[in-house]
Amino acid sequence: MTATAEEDLAFAGPAALAKLVRERHVQPRELVELCLRRIESIDPELNAFRVVMAEEALAQSDAAAGFDGPLAGVPIAIKDDMPVAGQSVTRGSRSYGPPERADGEVVRRLRAAGAIPIGITNVPELMIFPWTASAANGVTRNPWDPTRTPGGSSGGSAAAVASGMVPCATGSDGGGSLRIPAACCGLVGMKPSRGRVSTQPLREAWLGLSVFGALARTVDDSATLLDAIHGSVPGDADQAPPFAGSYAQAAATPPARLRVGISRKVPPGSIARLSGDQRGAWERTAALLETLGHEVIERNPTYGLAGVEFTQMWIRGIYEESATVPDASLLERSTRQLVGAGRRVVPDRRREKLLAVRASRTASVLELWQEIDVLLMPVLASTAIDAEGAYGRSALVAYDRSSRFMSFNPLFNLTGQPAIALPAGFGADGLPLSVQLVGRAGAEDMLYSLAGQIEAARPWAHHTPRI
Repeated sequence: MTATAEEDLAFAGPAALAKLVRERHVQPRELVELCLRRIESIDPELNAFRVVMAEEALAQSDAAAGFDGPLAGVPIAIKDDMPVAGQSVTRGSRSYGPPERADGEVVRRLRAAGAIPIGITNVPELMIFPWTASAANGVTRNPWDPTRTPGGSSGGSAAAVASGMVPCATGSDGGGSLRIPAACCGLVGMKPSRGRVSTQPLREAWLGLSVFGALARTVDDSATLLDAIHGSVPGDADQAPPFAGSYAQAAATPPARLRVGISRKVPPGSIARLSGDQRGAWERTAALLETLGHEVIERNPTYGLAGVEFTQMWIRGIYEESATVPDASLLERSTRQLVGAGRRVVPDRRREKLLAVRASRTASVLELWQEIDVLLMPVLASTAIDAEGAYGRSALVAYDRSSRFMSFNPLFNLTGQPAIALPAGFGADGLPLSVQLVGRAGAEDMLYSLAGQIEAARPWAHHTPRI
């Protein structure tokens, strides 16, 4: 296979690769070997992977030679917060438990669809910040510019996919952790509705703020992955409205005329400033939606005290997450500071109060969706910041840097609505720009339909970083 052919295969995407496997044009082992070669060549610079499971992946690829699933033979990277049998879940910490005895529900579903886990990707400690750097595993870098971050907390997954080391990867989003890396790396990142994808063996993650999903390079590939992993199981804290259709089919079907609200309002309490490049991406997308026949109107969400409520739930979630760490003395300084804040500021009674008022806050935000079908917003205030972010700084400094960078995201973790980040061109610095579409709870199919229409009008998959 020529270098050009290998490159084409590396960036073909999971839907196309699975089709090649099902039609017997390529063997799963060939795909695993290709990914392993690229990881060996590229990852020393990017540091996307904590563990590469070469032997296990090759063994599964041989066993998968006759599989016909929707992800047949497709190598996939797994974020370091999802159990994989035989591997420890470290959540980016230097202290962690023994290897898992069984796959988590998402990984089990991926294997059932024919996918082959090939490695575990890096995260910031306890998935707290929108950059990927830790004392345990070092700094993960952006394939478009290694001096910049791939985002966080699913930064290792995003770097692995954007560089073509793997065709797809899992991620999670508790305050933007799928959408931020997608925006930094020119990928598609769907944050599903709360309860759309099971978090088992956890009943819920981060007080219900965090949901599981995936990263891919195209809308169709993102939809194919959600088709494979969605669905609740007994024991889940939440269940999204039932969906019996095909997200991939929705992505291939243009929507009827939609009412699209557009907003670039910075949430109250944040001092973020939207860059000219990001504002331009938002404006161009709004203009494109009008050209496509949709009604476009300026509307802002009703934020109220949502920012305060999210922050309190976030730090309480960090405190509860820290209880899973065997030796808390090994946690990083900023993590320990946030753990202490979560314990002091959000005691048990306040925790229950926050959960009780979440429904009314969500109802207030969702009133906007009586006027619109979809909301268009920025994902980030700027293109990717420096690779280290505020790693090694105090929690206060790190929180401030985070808020200035990604404050458009957390509201929809509080409400549990689906939101999808889409590429939207490139900034003056050559780095990817992005926008996000937000829908009603359970409306992933509508978002995929509109996202697919945008992608057809403004293709992006042919853009790849020069590694």
